[in-house]
Amino acid sequence: MASTKDYLCFCLEQLNPLNITYKKMMGEYLLYCNNVLFGGIYDDRLLVKITNTNNSYNMEEELPYQGAKKMYLVKDIDNKELLKEIIINTVEGLK
Repeated sequence: MASTKDYLCFCLEQLNPLNITYKKMMGEYLLYCNNVLFGGIYDDRLLVKITNTNNSYNMEEELPYQGAKKMYLVKDIDNKELLKEIIINTVEGLK
């Protein structure tokens, strides 16, 4: 199942004013913050890469698609402040 543009727009709105960009890839969306690929939207789920800087949030590990590396599922995307904190810490861990 491909992700919807509505879900993408909702996630981008929640992450405002972070500098988030995206690329559509095979029905899903890769997400970048300040040109750092930190995660994506897969089947209308926000997933972020696993880093040492975001493992304290106790997020569940999930596969974005068959054969991929596991990523963390961000469940509470309604909590803007926590969401931004998770993204910022994920990006820091990828630098």
